[in-house]
Amino acid sequence: MAVNDAQRRSIRAQAISIGLAISPFGLAFGALCAESGIGVWEALGFSSIVFGGSSQFAAVSVLADDGTVIAAITAGLLLNLRSLAFGVSMAPSLKGSLLWRAGVSQLMIDESTAIGTSQGTHELRRYGYLWGGLSVFVLWNATTLIGVSVLSEAESLITDLGIDATIPAAFLGLIWNKLENAKHRAVAVIGAITALILIPITPAGIPVIAAASAIIWVRPWTIREGDNYE
Repeated sequence: MAVNDAQRRSIRAQAISIGLAISPFGLAFGALCAESGIGVWEALGFSSIVFGGSSQFAAVSVLADDGTVIAAITAGLLLNLRSLAFGVSMAPSLKGSLLWRAGVSQLMIDESTAIGTSQGTHELRRYGYLWGGLSVFVLWNATTLIGVSVLSEAESLITDLGIDATIPAAFLGLIWNKLENAKHRAVAVIGAITALILIPITPAGIPVIAAASAIIWVRPWTIREGDNYE
């Protein structure tokens, strides 16, 4: 029991720290909305309903450049397609009623999936996923509100201070221990090579989506060997 409690405390600390790491981007998104003429309620709608940082930035950037609503939706949708791979990974640990699964699917983002999949049992995977998702959701929406209400230079401040490196660094730290597994290393290498090949020749966002498809290489092995989680 003590070990389990310690694991839960560690998960909560991870969730809160990664929520804090993305907060500057929430400020930047709110500021971008303000600069693009998007009001407070619309900005909060983006952050609570869409709830996908890269998709939100892509959609608002399209609208700010006088793009159509269809173009904005398409940009956001393409960037969020990677959530399909996240769902495949987390589905065994998120069993429940259709209504419950529909609700928690709103938290299916990079950070919640990273925390969830780094745990060793279904119970802890679910716990990590929920804590990670809720931490980011609360802090992302709070900082969006601050950004759209009172800030206008947050985006340039983030790049000037190098804060934009915090999210990939935190994400890498969360999944680093997974690389001890040969299957996971294979997926990481395939995904990295795919992204590097596509970055110079495809629009932004496509390399990330294509790299996520590397998960299909691990599924047949997992099915043959059985689920290792308790």
